[in-house]
Amino acid sequence: MEMETTNEMNFSNRLDLTGVTNTVANIKAEIRKIIVGQDEMIELLLTALLAEGHVLIEGVPGTAKTLTAKLLAKTIQSPFSRIQFTPDLMPSDVLGTSIYNFKTSEFEFKKGPIFSNIILIDEINRSPAKTQAALFEVMEERQITVDGSTRKLDAPFFVIATQNPIEQEGTYRLPEAQLDRFLFKIEVHYPKLEEEVHILDNHHSSNKTNDISDIKGIINASTIQEYQALCRKVIVESKLINFIAQLVHKTRNMPELYLGASTRASVNILNASKAFAILQGRDFVTPDDIIFVAKPILRHRVILTPEKEMEGITANDVVDILIKSIEIPR
Repeated sequence: MEMETTNEMNFSNRLDLTGVTNTVANIKAEIRKIIVGQDEMIELLLTALLAEGHVLIEGVPGTAKTLTAKLLAKTIQSPFSRIQFTPDLMPSDVLGTSIYNFKTSEFEFKKGPIFSNIILIDEINRSPAKTQAALFEVMEERQITVDGSTRKLDAPFFVIATQNPIEQEGTYRLPEAQLDRFLFKIEVHYPKLEEEVHILDNHHSSNKTNDISDIKGIINASTIQEYQALCRKVIVESKLINFIAQLVHKTRNMPELYLGASTRASVNILNASKAFAILQGRDFVTPDDIIFVAKPILRHRVILTPEKEMEGITANDVVDILIKSIEIPR
């Protein structure tokens, strides 16, 4: 989809978005020092950050999923944790555990790596259901409950998870309830030929390989929260709210689908379209903003009927059919 830029439109914003626009441009510039292509993934990651959502990135090994997430985290001057999911990983390895202190004769809680602002979970589908379930509460409520005590996490809290396609060796299918907690599922594909040539040229001419030490920190936690608050003030006309509701409601009645999207999907489309509008330098949402975020929000929330799966139809195909079937408000 070709996106309009602020320079091409004649309007005056009610909100001052100069700071957001400049910051986003600087973050993109830092990431593109190393990453070639993958523009949509970068755009969706930034949208999710402003919309206070989490992101699941799926793609075959070697397509810069983890590297892009690390680069984004490097541009954010805030605590960062990376968790490598493995088949033997336990919930306490993620959340933390109570340890007996012999000096005080009391149990003390030792925080796990989930207590951070930016969390990179690498190969999330390498761990079984018990460890996956440990993420349910923290991803939705930004808190954990261990030994009867509830502990809040500091804001912002942003989870970026990567996974290989389910057909890959040694992977587990994520529970539907966990998938629903991700704002976006981003599908990463192989680079185009000219992009791959560019990657090889950079690799050949550089003395460093994916060295992220030169990436500058652009934004801090408090500024992120300010920008997230700005997103909540973005204008959404009633006809666009109705358009979002129609999109999600229709997934529950499509013959191609066994399971439609939940109400959380409606709220996520609303929030994400506001954040995406701000990234485009606008303080109001357009139908194109909604259409852009709808596919990565709905693709992992709907389940196809067995007949349609056998025909080779994908969730992306169904979302395309869905969008074309509803009149777009103008």
